[in-house]
Amino acid sequence: MVRRNDRRRAALVDAAIEVLAREGTRGLTFRAVDAEAAVPTGTASNYFTSRDDLLTQAGARVYERLRPDEATLAHQRTAGRDRDAYARLMRELVGRAAAFRTGYLALLELRLEATRRPELRTVLTERVRADLAADVAYHEAAGLPGDATAVKLLYLALNWLIVEQLTLPEVLTEEERDALVTAAVERIVSEG
Repeated sequence: MVRRNDRRRAALVDAAIEVLAREGTRGLTFRAVDAEAAVPTGTASNYFTSRDDLLTQAGARVYERLRPDEATLAHQRTAGRDRDAYARLMRELVGRAAAFRTGYLALLELRLEATRRPELRTVLTERVRADLAADVAYHEAAGLPGDATAVKLLYLALNWLIVEQLTLPEVLTEEERDALVTAAVERIVSEG
């Protein structure tokens, strides 16, 4: 029987994210999640039907936590519609991902695991495809410069920039990172 205490479930999934980031998918066990969440042994197994269920929910939770808060969204809605405003938006996005280091590292672990688990690959593919489509739709609805191809190119370029910052943080300074984000927007996004 799977339990339904949503706050406890969220705490367990957050603990799974921390374990994934620190120990990788091989270290993700119900026992490790219980220890990370500081709950009695056996708690996680009461909330998740399987390890795959836990992996899938951890991936979904990372995306949920990476979403901008309402204040950020409200600010974005009132920002300009030029490349400078777009560059600020992208710098905020990269900064948000870099600030949730364990979440992004957990996502990298999940992506690697998805190469070995078709069910996880299916779930992640659907989620990333939906998120990318939502990014394009937001971009178009907001009237930002550039097209769907520019959004996808920025997605690809900035994801690797985030990986670089999280895995080898001494390669680029924060100032260099911000300058590269601005340069990517300027070079990829056309004004007209």
